[in-house]
Amino acid sequence: MGKQIKKTNIAPLKRLGQNFLMDKPAIRKIINSAGLQGSDAVLEIGPGMGALTKIIAEKARRVIAVEKDSRMIEILKEKLKDYKNVEIVRGDILKITNYKLQITNKIPNDQTPNFKIVANLPFYITSPVIRKFLESDNPPKKMTLVVQKELAQRICAKPPKMSILAVSVQIYSKPKIVDYIPKTAFWPKPKVDAAILEIAGIERRFEKDFMMLFFRIVKAGFSHPRKQIGNNLADSLVLPSQKDVKLNKEKIIAWLAANKIQASRRAETLSISDWINLAKTFPIVA
Repeated sequence: MGKQIKKTNIAPLKRLGQNFLMDKPAIRKIINSAGLQGSDAVLEIGPGMGALTKIIAEKARRVIAVEKDSRMIEILKEKLKDYKNVEIVRGDILKITNYKLQITNKIPNDQTPNFKIVANLPFYITSPVIRKFLESDNPPKKMTLVVQKELAQRICAKPPKMSILAVSVQIYSKPKIVDYIPKTAFWPKPKVDAAILEIAGIERRFEKDFMMLFFRIVKAGFSHPRKQIGNNLADSLVLPSQKDVKLNKEKIIAWLAANKIQASRRAETLSISDWINLAKTFPIVA
């Protein structure tokens, strides 16, 4: 990879958050975590110069590599010219739909989507990419991502260190940190270490209307993270049908108590189950 970079004389673009992964042991860990099989369709986001792409192509049935940087396209085409199962797409992953990517791996008469995502993500797009695919009508079977270490820890947090980000990921899936990657494994070297984040067990457990209510409650609960949840909900949560009407503080306290949650607690101490129960019992205060 180092020789290839020198040969192309291409400098990473800071505005695209490009930090190329150079460490072969780290690449092997990512591939092993992805658990690729010969029947898999894989979406790779930000392949760069193809360090991961080539190995993925050797293991999977099909690979779609989406790259935003036009300079990398010709490099990828040349490097992967012998791999007929690789499709290189130039574009912004946040603006491309699953439908256009056609990344479902369907067996005839089987409507179950089955594709995986593998990516060394630019840190600045990590959260929107994860949210895009978790909330998609065609979510992946699994995501194996290289992300900022601190962000991975926030996503995998448990009470009493929850955040909106942790709730937003864990309501749809079971994230875990597979391993850490030192910043010296990248070129150019970023300011922080990275982590291999595995997001598996992805499922849509609830209907869209329920999820809208769920996130309305969660956002209100975290509106002022250092304040008590009873006060946050009373100050920020409004009736869905009456956007200007806030809920009565006494009813808020009773609603929380019915779910065995003290109004004096902070939102970061609540579990996913707590938030689900609050959404399920919301009519008692309406």
